[in-house]
Amino acid sequence: QVQLVESGGGLVQAGGSLRLSCAGSGRTFSRNDIGWFRQAPGKEREFVAAISGGGGTTLYADSVEGRFTISRDNAKNTVYLGMNSLKPEDTALYNCAGATSGWYAKSGPRSEYTYDYWGQGTQVTVSS
Repeated sequence: QVQLVESGGGLVQAGGSLRLSCAGSGRTFSRNDIGWFRQAPGKEREFVAAISGGGGTTLYADSVEGRFTISRDNAKNTVYLGMNSLKPEDTALYNCAGATSGWYAKSGPRSEYTYDYWGQGTQVTVSS
């Protein structure tokens, strides 16, 4: 079973940048599609970005397109989420998640129900 550990969150002013990391254990991590999701207090969890196992396909929510960049280094078993031009509305708990059967075996890359294992999350707070 793959385990995920997120890091890199923190408090930043609006317009600032952060880079989140999602470190995976287990030999299958590099073959799994990975997604980032976030949940703000009182709101539902929402899709942020996703990357295929080989890194060749990336997807973004409209709200972060052009500001966030997802990437992965399979040699390090790590997926990254670079976040620029942060806004107060980006404040949330950010989780990464892995899909063992691939996106299209279930509900697609933007659905949380596609992902089988999750990290504990890292908090991002953007002040105005």
